[in-house]
Amino acid sequence: MTFEETTLIDAYVITPNVFGDHRGYFMESFNKKCLEEIIGPLNFVQDNQSLSSKGVLRGLHFQAPPFAQGKLVRVIKGAVNDVIVDIRKKSPTYGKSFKVLLSENNFKMLWIPPGFAHGFETLENDTIFSYKVTNYYHKESEGAIKWNDPTLNIKWDTKNPVTSTKDNEGELFKNFTSQF
Repeated sequence: MTFEETTLIDAYVITPNVFGDHRGYFMESFNKKCLEEIIGPLNFVQDNQSLSSKGVLRGLHFQAPPFAQGKLVRVIKGAVNDVIVDIRKKSPTYGKSFKVLLSENNFKMLWIPPGFAHGFETLENDTIFSYKVTNYYHKESEGAIKWNDPTLNIKWDTKNPVTSTKDNEGELFKNFTSQF
């Protein structure tokens, strides 16, 4: 696996070694030892998966402490633009965003530490998005920052994305008080 630092401190794009031949391919999609050498101790407790049509936008979601989650995200089928926003008050990259293409073809993964809001837009029909998390889902701790927040000014590719009521009612970043 190779680890590429992003423009946001502590977040990494991870590219696994993929071995392909006429039969298909093989790769390690998770190797705790490799991840811990770069990221530090990890304890994933749950795997999640979603299926979305082209043009669906999910996010920007987070869970507040003490139920904050680190996430290791990847695409099994299809493609997404994956976006994270640093919401750690004392971080030099607070309020900054990072976007990366994750697809079934490039095999890339993204490590998202606790203290980041996360969202993605699907670029293909029947996109399967998979992620491991370091803490269990806790409804009372979930939060959302508005996906089209003017302060964050994230450049989404989809002009009129399909979104949820929760995502449309997310908090504006200028009114957001981080617990991180």
